[in-house]
Amino acid sequence: MRLNLNYFKGSCLPLLLFFALFFGQLHAFAQSNTAITGLVIDSKGNTLPGVTITVKGVSRATQTDVNGKFNINAKNGDVLVLTSVGYTTKEVKLGTETYYKIDLVDASTSLKDIVVVGYGTSSRRNLSSAVSTVKQEDLNRGAISDVGQALQGKVPGLNITASGDPNRPAAVVLRGASTINSPGGPYYVIDGVPGADIAAVAPSDIVSMDVLKDAAAAAIYGNHASAGVIMVTTRRGKKGQATVTYSGYAGAEKVSSQLKLMNADQLRSYVAANNGSFSPNDDLKANTDWMKAIERSTAFSQNHNISLSGGSEHGTYSASLNYFKKNGILQSSSLERVVGRLNVEQYALNDKLKFSLNASNSVSNSNNTPLQNIVLLQAAKHLPISPVYNTDGSYFENFTTTGYFNPVAIIKNAQDNTKYNVLLGSFNTEAKLPFGLTYNVNLSYQKTTSLHGEYYGSYYSKYPTSNFYNNPDPGIGIGHTLIGSLFGANGSAFRSSYTNTTKTLETFLTWDRQLGDHSINAVLGYSYQDYVYGDGLQSSSTNFPSDNASFYNLALGNPYAISTYRINYGSDLLYGDIRMISDFFRLRYIYKDRYIFQGSVRRDGSSAFGANNHWGYFPSVSLAWRILQEDFMKNQTMFNDLKLRASYGVTGNSQGIGAYNALTYYVVAGTYYNNGVQAAAYAPAQGTNPDLKWERTATTNLGVDFAILKNRITGSVEVYDKKTTNMLFTYNVSSALVPGGRINANGGSISNKGVEVTLSFAPVSTKNFSWSSTINGAYNKNKITSLQNPYANVDSTRYSDPEGPGQTNATLQILKTGYPIGQFFTFKYAGKDANGNSLFYKKNGTTTTQPIIGTDYFYTGSAQPKVIMGWNNTFRYKNFDLNVFLRGTFGNKIFNATRADLSYTAAATTNNILVSAANDKISDVRNSFYSDRYIESGSYVRLDNATLGYNIVKSVKYINNIRVYVTGNNIATITGYKGIDPEINQGGISPGIDYNNFYPRTRTFLLGVNVSF
Repeated sequence: MRLNLNYFKGSCLPLLLFFALFFGQLHAFAQSNTAITGLVIDSKGNTLPGVTITVKGVSRATQTDVNGKFNINAKNGDVLVLTSVGYTTKEVKLGTETYYKIDLVDASTSLKDIVVVGYGTSSRRNLSSAVSTVKQEDLNRGAISDVGQALQGKVPGLNITASGDPNRPAAVVLRGASTINSPGGPYYVIDGVPGADIAAVAPSDIVSMDVLKDAAAAAIYGNHASAGVIMVTTRRGKKGQATVTYSGYAGAEKVSSQLKLMNADQLRSYVAANNGSFSPNDDLKANTDWMKAIERSTAFSQNHNISLSGGSEHGTYSASLNYFKKNGILQSSSLERVVGRLNVEQYALNDKLKFSLNASNSVSNSNNTPLQNIVLLQAAKHLPISPVYNTDGSYFENFTTTGYFNPVAIIKNAQDNTKYNVLLGSFNTEAKLPFGLTYNVNLSYQKTTSLHGEYYGSYYSKYPTSNFYNNPDPGIGIGHTLIGSLFGANGSAFRSSYTNTTKTLETFLTWDRQLGDHSINAVLGYSYQDYVYGDGLQSSSTNFPSDNASFYNLALGNPYAISTYRINYGSDLLYGDIRMISDFFRLRYIYKDRYIFQGSVRRDGSSAFGANNHWGYFPSVSLAWRILQEDFMKNQTMFNDLKLRASYGVTGNSQGIGAYNALTYYVVAGTYYNNGVQAAAYAPAQGTNPDLKWERTATTNLGVDFAILKNRITGSVEVYDKKTTNMLFTYNVSSALVPGGRINANGGSISNKGVEVTLSFAPVSTKNFSWSSTINGAYNKNKITSLQNPYANVDSTRYSDPEGPGQTNATLQILKTGYPIGQFFTFKYAGKDANGNSLFYKKNGTTTTQPIIGTDYFYTGSAQPKVIMGWNNTFRYKNFDLNVFLRGTFGNKIFNATRADLSYTAAATTNNILVSAANDKISDVRNSFYSDRYIESGSYVRLDNATLGYNIVKSVKYINNIRVYVTGNNIATITGYKGIDPEINQGGISPGIDYNNFYPRTRTFLLGVNVSF
């Protein structure tokens, strides 16, 4: 038999060639691939376990062991890609060596030179405006329910005050109060989503926050930006092996300070010494601490955060779930929150096209202490000689004393709950085009839903409706009102559900090119936003068959059987729809890396403003000179960086203005007789103002950035002048001029001038021990420069009326041209007369025991702090780290109206008083009059946080790193203030007033752990 060689050639030759090539490649692989070994360390020389190492373009990967060593097969010319959570990805091209020692840079360090600005990023060296950056590791630690608290003391010029209430957000004021119209906090942009609710983010998921402080930085956001802009960046996935991290803590809180009220023995002695006596209805031989009666002995908190991240060559992902629970120190108050977050980034077309999906959902369950301000007032004034409970177990009450109610009974027989949900989603597309162009399209959707319920049990039917007043926070036109009629009979329930939605489309084109010595970055964009608020309903009911129904089933009530009860359907203008269209442009030009110019302009159009002023323009310009790049600086050795900056810009404010504030609207105004029936009558409540427009805030900023001594000392100094004009305000005018007697208009102006300093230094840096420190301080002078407006020719307005005993219309503060917001204006105390009665100065300089409200008032100090400071220190010794953070406020005054009211000795037989009032006689009926006697220094220095941690480098199998730590918050405070705590609210129109509504501050200790797998 013969073989057919021609067939063999035709059919088998390709197969032979395949085997030849295959074995040839195996031989080549065996010849060229070798075992590459090495060690991975951090910037301090510590070995890094768990670092993922891949060969770029090849499905081959390994990880460093517990000692930071690795072994992988690769050949000359291959590129190793090293990734690890918390460190910047690094690529290393292989040569002929077989051993490599590779250092990874901490992501927080590498990112310090990158700043997130509106519609893009910038290196810090190229900034020409005032931007402060706070990284995740620098945020305040502790059982923090509000992101604002995490920033306290970290940013110069950012004045943040917080109470102990877990359900009350911190007041955030940037560079002084710039308006009397709803002085709200900064505008948040979360992962590029403008106007996002900060409650949508768990503090554990934040990577960095960039605070755009001057108008040149913030003007790109136009009418939203006068209170500053905070850019929030959350965690992103990284290419490489999947990583799982867990962080959690458990904490315990106790009250750090209490009002120094008289106990039963002290009060009995005082009353006896002043020939007084108690009513037998009150004196039941008790010794009750009413403040402790409304508080928990210990409030516990916990937080758990688990995240998963990773990615392939063309995409990354990151997901996290956070659970937070915090009990307030006041009974019945608590906050429980669950936040889920997902980020996916996918690349296509050779990585020229990127799709990003961000989604987060925050679900909060808030329980408030029912009628909290009333409870705090009643607990403070209740006599310690009275018990909480009678001998039969019922609540002690004495309704013969006007406005006197058992605070424990108020809490135990009511409920106040709010379920708050924030859904935030965005889809972004980024396309890299030829000629240095990048095109972005961002779609975002935010939906916030509030489901609120209140229930006041049948016990409330016992309360006299004629003297049950509320206890509101002070403000303009705010006073005590009767609320007893709201309680109805046999239980009263209130229920509301409202939804706010924001739909946003933003698209922008970026051109970024380097042309020789010229660097150009230009952004041209368009934004459309539709904001619908108050979409929902509310109602109330009363006369329930049982208190067990609570507020969950209003249908069980029978309100129509109570002739005096009126169902509450809500106030006017609950619903609104605001549409906004914006165009924006920004240009940054850099010449020879030393001369920097940036200019921007934004045009905003809003349906909320008058027909003649729908559009507003917000320009900015800034310059910077990197002096270090000049030839005459080349031979010097002191400076490592030196840059001068100057900027001017205009931003706007539309907070506090609803969709229809420029229009006339009507309300029900009683009834009228019409053809035999009483028909509903309608009347205008507000007049039309076609000229209503935005507030405008113009800011001039001068700054210098520097680094000296081989970057061991770095810092910046800012000097600014911020002026707000055309302030928005609601004016009450004659109905003959304006239908309804009320109109929204622009008028008046405010000035803020200040200096900010930041200084960072590293005094010690050795292999085993290091100390780094950052201190910041800010000085600000706030002044109202005008109150003139089209409808009132006035230069002052008195306000903040706590309505203390015998002091109807006695106000504490004044809005006055030439003075700051929060200026105290009150009586001036002159001591005692021969009979022990309080004396006050009259306007002519003489003294009197009967001063006249308003007429005999003096300017008695300001609530505005002169200086706020923060000082952060981090010590590291081998695997131990210690962080100590102090902050302080200086030069501000506090009106301690709480001390004034609790010094009312004339009522010592029916209300408790402070120990400090023991030297005043019962016969002195004006000793509690609001005067500079009760104005105190609000200055303080607080050891706010101390955290001691230990890093277990040689972890167990499958665990890359473990860190355990213990943290203390509000550890110690140095202050001369006599109240509970000197950190009194600095936000709003009435800063610096302590008025029987101060939620007790706590001292917290917690134990936590961070684990990465």
